[in-house]
Amino acid sequence: MVAISLSKGQVLSLNQMSAGLKRLQMGVGWDPAVARGLMARITGPKEIDLDASVITFDASKTPTSIVYFGKLQSADGAIRHSGDNLTGDGDGDDEAILVDLTLLDARIETLVFFVNSYQGHTFDEVDNAYCRVINDETGEELCRFTLTEKSAHTGVVMAVLSRNDDDWLIKAVGMPGVGRTADQLVPDALRHI
Repeated sequence: MVAISLSKGQVLSLNQMSAGLKRLQMGVGWDPAVARGLMARITGPKEIDLDASVITFDASKTPTSIVYFGKLQSADGAIRHSGDNLTGDGDGDDEAILVDLTLLDARIETLVFFVNSYQGHTFDEVDNAYCRVINDETGEELCRFTLTEKSAHTGVVMAVLSRNDDDWLIKAVGMPGVGRTADQLVPDALRHI
């Protein structure tokens, strides 16, 4: 199966892409923007520290947990973070968040995935930022969303995963957020759930 490339605002059923999906990974990646000019030749490429984060919400849109580089696992063990990548160097996912849907608290209705910079790096310093959903059991990439906008914001709401009876729906968002930490991005998350 070829992964679906999502457009901003597009919503897909994960069950339709992968029936019986139990565990998924939200992988995120980015590259430092290519610097130009004399200083770029002198200093070399700049390291960019972005951070993958997820906030869970219940039916009343109250945040129930945050998983990020400083808290690598949810209390119930259903969500785990791969750890902090400080540079954005290398191919493939720079950070990933694993979600075991079978362990997720039944009260959780929505998960909002962010990429933000605790260090204050902005998205005009970044190239090729993306998020992708992977079936963790098979390794199959189900869908991908590539961020195309650049500006001086420090966070982006990348995607929203929401419960729909026995299914989960993924929505590509790609909207700038205000904040350097996941908890500062809660107001941005609420605008998209």
